[in-house]
Amino acid sequence: MSRKMGKTISIVNQKGGVGKTTTAVNLCAAIGERGYKALLVDIDPQGNSTSGMGLNKRSIEKSTYDVLINGASALDTIVSSQYANVDILPANMSLAGAELELVESEHRESRLRTALAELVPLYDFLFLDCPPSLGLITLNALCASDSLMVPIQCEYYALEGLSQLMSTVRQVKRLYNPHLEMEGVLLTMYDGRLNLTQQVVDEVKRFFPQKVYSSVIPRNVRLSEAPSFGQPVMYYDRSSRGSSAYEEFAAEFLRLNGKG
Repeated sequence: MSRKMGKTISIVNQKGGVGKTTTAVNLCAAIGERGYKALLVDIDPQGNSTSGMGLNKRSIEKSTYDVLINGASALDTIVSSQYANVDILPANMSLAGAELELVESEHRESRLRTALAELVPLYDFLFLDCPPSLGLITLNALCASDSLMVPIQCEYYALEGLSQLMSTVRQVKRLYNPHLEMEGVLLTMYDGRLNLTQQVVDEVKRFFPQKVYSSVIPRNVRLSEAPSFGQPVMYYDRSSRGSSAYEEFAAEFLRLNGKG
């Protein structure tokens, strides 16, 4: 497979519990299994995508905190996962203090972009699992990315806060990263039996014309169990609906990126 510069994608929504980490972990695993090299960059202080990939957060020697704040080399901080073609730049709770420390830093919005520059040629895709806020860490992610992916939960307040997210994105484009594009919007926790779900889908499609993936991620018990075993769902239970949904989504994602 010819190696070009990797594409860097922020998985972002300032609302918590919408499936950001689930998407980061399972999309990486699914495209890794298809032979593409993926780096999962965990920049959420909760470190859930780190543990969701089977790493022990407590035994990590260096993390994205050291990369952002202490100038540690991103290349030296990478950990290989046990899953095909997936590496991780891990996070742990020390990242919680990074927001405050970044405030005082020079070039505070571009620390992550600078750090990741040496990694971009080594991967097909770099996915940044962002914290559920629009603070300085998320700003760093958007400045470092080619595009952003927005998971949206199919629930009553789905669009709440999204206009704030999009105004942040416009600001980032204007001030720091003119090339930032919308990668796509992924509907999560989908239940086709509910009228509300269809209303939310219609609303989201109106808000993001032409940007909503046709793949949707259902509510699925196996999908919510898998992280506690440190496994992407396709390794935990390949026959589950959650696994099929992420494999279908990975195929759509790759096709849209000219790799399908």
